[in-house]
Amino acid sequence: MRFGERLSAAVAEHGPLCVGIDPHSELLSDWGLTDDAGGVQRFCRTVVDALAGEVALIKPQSAFFERHGSRGVAALEALLADARAAGILVLLDVKRGDIGSTMGGYAQAYLGAGSPLSADAITVSPYLGFGSLDPALELAAKNGRGVFVLARTSNPEGASIQEARAGDRSVAQTVVDEVAARNAGLEPLGDVGVVVGATGEYDLDLSGLNGAVLAPGLGAQGATPADIAARFTRVGGIVVPTASRSVLRHGPPAAGLRAAVARLRDELAGAGAQR
Repeated sequence: MRFGERLSAAVAEHGPLCVGIDPHSELLSDWGLTDDAGGVQRFCRTVVDALAGEVALIKPQSAFFERHGSRGVAALEALLADARAAGILVLLDVKRGDIGSTMGGYAQAYLGAGSPLSADAITVSPYLGFGSLDPALELAAKNGRGVFVLARTSNPEGASIQEARAGDRSVAQTVVDEVAARNAGLEPLGDVGVVVGATGEYDLDLSGLNGAVLAPGLGAQGATPADIAARFTRVGGIVVPTASRSVLRHGPPAAGLRAAVARLRDELAGAGAQR
């Protein structure tokens, strides 16, 4: 199955919530774990065991694994294997963006069949030109995987580039339109998504996307389920809000993690943010 088909099925079954897996030092300490690769692996195994069958997908942030060197990368490989075995879709947050053979190398690492770092989808940056993403987009399509392209992020520094005008459109809108062109005609959903921060209000037309909008910022970063419902009113596709600390701080007990997910899922549905 294509990634868009698998994501649609997962959201239909579990709701649209994505849980970020961010094993930073403070969180590991709160969980009573050591800030090393072993602590990271124990943390991730606990989260996967608790959330299997509870969420549509998880989003590990590669930086928190890479900071522990080769053992940290091995912990990421173990997480990916555990998630596959548990049937949870994994969106690996790596934000890679380069040109030519270098982008091809990243694509092989994270989207290649048989790679120990291969995920169901990854995040990429288009700011070397959208065409620079072709190696990742092509390999993802070949292997039934997905790609989420940064469009309008919520960090203040992003505005100077993403809101710049490219003719009659913002750069961010140009990215959205490029993604929409890749998704045209695919049912029930295209395989390429966009990343749009949930903590800001942006003048973007997402009606023709035919894909998924990853909306980070739910919970600890300030966005509420009502904000999600209000800010993403005309989306051609689905909105996948992402929460990290607001869920993970309720661990390590599995019951606490599941209860936090259930509360957010109910709040999203109550606010009308599940479409």
